[in-house]
Amino acid sequence: MTATLDANGWLTRGEAGPSVVALGGGHGLSATLRALRHVTRNLTAVVTVADDGGSSGRLRQQLSCLPPGDLRMALAALCDESEWGLTWRDVMQYRFHTDGDLNDHALGNLLITGLWELLGDSVEGLDWVAKLLGAHGRVLPMASVPLEIEADLEWQGDVRTVRGQSKVAVAHGEVKDIRLNPAQPPVPHQTLAAVRDADWVVLGPGSWYTSVLPHLLVNDLAQQLLQTKARRALVVNLACQVGETENLSLAQHLGVLKTYAPDLRIDVVIADPAAVEDIDALTDAAHELGASILLRQVRTGDGKAHHDPLRLAAAFRDAFEGFLGDVEPLRGVDMS
Repeated sequence: MTATLDANGWLTRGEAGPSVVALGGGHGLSATLRALRHVTRNLTAVVTVADDGGSSGRLRQQLSCLPPGDLRMALAALCDESEWGLTWRDVMQYRFHTDGDLNDHALGNLLITGLWELLGDSVEGLDWVAKLLGAHGRVLPMASVPLEIEADLEWQGDVRTVRGQSKVAVAHGEVKDIRLNPAQPPVPHQTLAAVRDADWVVLGPGSWYTSVLPHLLVNDLAQQLLQTKARRALVVNLACQVGETENLSLAQHLGVLKTYAPDLRIDVVIADPAAVEDIDALTDAAHELGASILLRQVRTGDGKAHHDPLRLAAAFRDAFEGFLGDVEPLRGVDMS
């Protein structure tokens, strides 16, 4: 997996780089993909398929298909940065604003679902869209069927069950339990093979209960994550999410991960120093997962809780280099 880097530490032209699989959904996965494309051209996104809101939710309900929205966003993040690729990215992301039935539909969602109906294969349809965009990587669904997220939340002393990703993401209360329906969905063999053959698997950032954890709740995928020889990196969020994790510290985020995947070992946790409330608590939580902490400034310069692609890419580069070959893993906490 050794890669040749230029004078600035980025991947040289023609160099493939390590095989990396990034798991997640929505804006968090898009940020990861925009960063990782600077350090590898051997990149696969494995995307959650539980979205039930907006354009994706309507298409899912009407066509009984996978929700295409998060898959579309991942493809857009991997588009070729040529005039061709950027134009088709904008076409994919274009959203209708009309009084008719097309209102708020993303054109890319319609294109993807059209290909699925034409080809009868979700993976093949995504591969064709990737070709259209000149995508630098592949996008695969986490499961072969659409999933429903169901959570038990405690709010003001009462526990209630909330169903649907869009509702769980904004519901007030502490999440006590989360599960998927169906509980054991089928997983595309291409998805399992990508994880099995990866050099690195990256989890996060993103909505913790609705974009990150679902990958660990799909039995076949979770087992492959345990069995792969790949190193595992976890990128934690820059801020709590209103509703879903508004009272959860970063250390508690890691504790939740361990609760749902007690046997999963993480090699490195990437965090922005400004987001860390208690470095000792985070260090202890990381060690419980078998991980070292890599502290890097990865936030955008505008003060918003968004990951900067180049800064995050530099953090990935440092993490990957820290585990090249038989080099001793990163030790302790890096405050630089």
